[in-house]
Amino acid sequence: MSGTEQPNWIFFDQNVLGFGNFLGNNNVLSSWRCLLVNAVTDRDLDLTALTATITAAYLENNNVSMQTVPSVIASIYAAFASLGKAPPPTEVERPAPAVPIRKSVTSDYIVCLEDGKKLKMLKRHLQSAYGMTPDEYRARWGLPADYPMVAPSYAAARSNLAKAAGLGRKPGSGQKRGAAPV
Repeated sequence: MSGTEQPNWIFFDQNVLGFGNFLGNNNVLSSWRCLLVNAVTDRDLDLTALTATITAAYLENNNVSMQTVPSVIASIYAAFASLGKAPPPTEVERPAPAVPIRKSVTSDYIVCLEDGKKLKMLKRHLQSAYGMTPDEYRARWGLPADYPMVAPSYAAARSNLAKAAGLGRKPGSGQKRGAAPV
């Protein structure tokens, strides 16, 4: 707090807190006349009021020694203060793959890490068997974004077929479709 800001001082009378019945039934808090709270923000003010209300209800219904009252107040306040904050991220345990990841890609096939099947095209198998997209599969197993979904030799064969058919050429480039390049 800077030197020019003034704290908001709030006094809670024991009757406002609901200690009236508690004080009548038990003399544990008879010396408590008021609670002085320094609330800096509106959120702190709300948390303080909530803490006071819950603490009063708890102390009314439970026999608590004077020494433990501050820890009760602190624990209730801490519980309210932690609400709405994201829990710390937890490490997601990955299941054990059917084969080692390094051995999952060969020139002739790709091995599915889910079930160990050897496939030329993994994308369709993932969708039909597991309802998974390639991105979900890569995320599940911690694979890089360029992890292949098609066996390298199969991709090369399909590429050669497409080139032989003239696919990928711009019209009017001088060669007819289906003609082999010179």
